[in-house]
Amino acid sequence: MTKAKPNLPWVEKYRPNTLDDLISHEDIIQTIGKYIKEDQLPHLLFYGPPGTGKTSTILACAKQLYTPAQFRSMVLELNASDDRGINVVRGQIMNFASTRTIFKSGFKLIILDEADAMTNDAQNALRRIIEKFTENVRFCMICNYLSKIIPALQSRCTRFRFGPLLSKQIMPRLDYVIEQENVKVTDDGKKALIDLAQGDMRKVLNILQSAATAFPEVNEDSVYTCVGHPLKSDIMNILKWLLNDDFSSTYQKIQGLKIDKGLALQDILTELHTFLYRLDLPPEALIDLLTEMAEIEVRLNGGTSEKIHLSGLISAFHVIRPKLIPADA
Repeated sequence: MTKAKPNLPWVEKYRPNTLDDLISHEDIIQTIGKYIKEDQLPHLLFYGPPGTGKTSTILACAKQLYTPAQFRSMVLELNASDDRGINVVRGQIMNFASTRTIFKSGFKLIILDEADAMTNDAQNALRRIIEKFTENVRFCMICNYLSKIIPALQSRCTRFRFGPLLSKQIMPRLDYVIEQENVKVTDDGKKALIDLAQGDMRKVLNILQSAATAFPEVNEDSVYTCVGHPLKSDIMNILKWLLNDDFSSTYQKIQGLKIDKGLALQDILTELHTFLYRLDLPPEALIDLLTEMAEIEVRLNGGTSEKIHLSGLISAFHVIRPKLIPADA
């Protein structure tokens, strides 16, 4: 029995090998499993956010369809990192699709990962190849944005949407990796991992590996520190300053915290947004704040000065302060 490479990233080390190992999208996996069982696999189009199991699903299918000896000759996998212009479609993909393998029955499989990075010309050239060589080959296109795939290709494939994973789906796999790697993780550490990942299994494992390497214990603080995200205690302090302190001292404190912790105003805004809903603010005050914060976020994304917008954020909180005081006070 060969030992697993110790330096392999956990994302690859724990990638599912069979359809049964996959942790989510039971309906999709059942459907594809039935296609394979009945030898009726159509052309496939998987779309959805990153880290939701699209590539893992098709690789598990390929391993189920072919033996390890057949895999190289029967599966062509192209990623966005490969050149996939019109010349590759007419050359490499056309050659692979048009040749039959002697002594091997069944069809070949072409996996086009991150297909939304393909040019329109390449996608148009692919239309005819898909139709012409259906007898010999099946295509599986994987993308994050369905709108970037031309309608002609969408209509030739059976589409499956892979949504973000739920925490109850991620948790068993996370616990399994923690146990296998013998990592010391607290409950608040697990919650922080799932909160930050937002349904991305790849992100969960990458942050877990980084935090486990950098800290003796993976807890909430170590997870947030590892990704450079503001700690909840820092956000609570910022919120307290914004609601109670004067303009000048609030500016100095937040600016100091940003420099000390290396925080971006964008991240502070995102976390503040979450915390604001937990406060019992009057609806008018909350509406004004959220409108102003949305404007600030748009301008920050445009590459404008953080110092100016920090002042704008503090001003927005100062403006709504009178609305927080009860009328009979």
